[in-house]
Amino acid sequence: MAHLYRIINLTKNLPKIHHQIRKISSQIPDSKKHLVPSSGTYPKGFKATGTHCGIKKNGLKDLALIISEKPCTSSAVFTTNVFKAAPVLVSREILEKKKGQNIYSLVINAGVANAVTGTKGLENAKSMGDTVSKLNGVEESSLVMSTGVIGQHLPIEKIISGINQAYNLAKQQTSEELHEGWMKAAESIMTTDTFPKLRSKQFILPSSGLKYNMAGTTKGAGMIHPNMATLLATVVTDVSISPKALNEALKYAVDRSFNSISIDNDMSTNDTFAVFANGAATTDGKVTIDDINGKDFKQFRDDLTEFAADLAKLVVRDGEGATKFVTIHVKGAKTYTDAKQIASTISTSSLVKTALYGQDANWGRILCAVGYAGVSSIIPNKVSVSFIPTDGTTPLRLLNLGEPENVNEERASEILAMEDLEINVDLGIGNEEAKMWTCDYSHEYITINGHYRT
Repeated sequence: MAHLYRIINLTKNLPKIHHQIRKISSQIPDSKKHLVPSSGTYPKGFKATGTHCGIKKNGLKDLALIISEKPCTSSAVFTTNVFKAAPVLVSREILEKKKGQNIYSLVINAGVANAVTGTKGLENAKSMGDTVSKLNGVEESSLVMSTGVIGQHLPIEKIISGINQAYNLAKQQTSEELHEGWMKAAESIMTTDTFPKLRSKQFILPSSGLKYNMAGTTKGAGMIHPNMATLLATVVTDVSISPKALNEALKYAVDRSFNSISIDNDMSTNDTFAVFANGAATTDGKVTIDDINGKDFKQFRDDLTEFAADLAKLVVRDGEGATKFVTIHVKGAKTYTDAKQIASTISTSSLVKTALYGQDANWGRILCAVGYAGVSSIIPNKVSVSFIPTDGTTPLRLLNLGEPENVNEERASEILAMEDLEINVDLGIGNEEAKMWTCDYSHEYITINGHYRT
């Protein structure tokens, strides 16, 4: 009988044990290893690193630092949550005061969000930034981000000690150590993430044909529905760009990337997406991108958008409990706004997401979400819905011009068994389109979030 009680008690604790494994493990799941880069091409003049300062248990990295050798033009988009975290308020104030110029660094801690922490929280966030700024030798030259549990104060003494350690590590970093440094930074900002999210790329501007570089990292796995989600993202580039042009490019990019993902329809208090450009790829001191109607601007804007979307997709692929990566593609709309609204409504529908997890081709739930999205221009007998398989085989039409198809349930099950899936909704009334990226809802999502703090 005693053995039976022990088994019952162990079973009761399984959700808690499972969540702890996801929450603190440094082991990357085999299924995610292909998403982690083994090398990269990084922007000139930037260095990044990460270290353990004592917030997380078991010696896991919890402090990231990115520094530039040259002053950066910087822009950021922040959460619209009313309860904005202290680092959001502090970073926004610095950017406004400096007019997006002469920013040298970014410091990020994980484990404690420094959100809903009152005056002390603001002081701690400012202290983090001031510590790095003093090391830079330039006042108010560092932005600050935090992620983790809401309502707890930072162990600020440990963090300041960690900042000094990280700054020394970054300064001593060689070119051969850049990728390792960026990986450490990506690891340091993880909370319930199961793998570090890092990307880099090269791009070319049409006016000069010169190569420039872009690198970025992000974190997030739950509480993700940005309206700029516990989502943080940073992109750095060695192109030279004016504050006005960078602001315009960021607004365009974020709407089509981090504002186009949803895991659980919950928006964090800490969401921040920041971009830094130091101009280190050229030596003439001239601003390369300024005219927002010029070819160089449009090329940079599109490259930034594509790059940000790649980072955002990694967040969805690591969604808490997710078993599927789902693209919601709405086309044939009268306006981009209408298409985006419908895509967002589908991607946040609990009934759609649970049907996807159960591999149930219940397209009525998709159509229902389209109908309550609040878009008045929809004409029911012009709407078509399809499943698009990712293996290149023939799409499965579910609804054609408002008329239901005789769905092959066996084929539907084959498509829904795939990890990647596209749901295509054609409104048939215009030429605009939008995409959202989301995942399914599984039993594991409830397990993880039912024991987030335990």
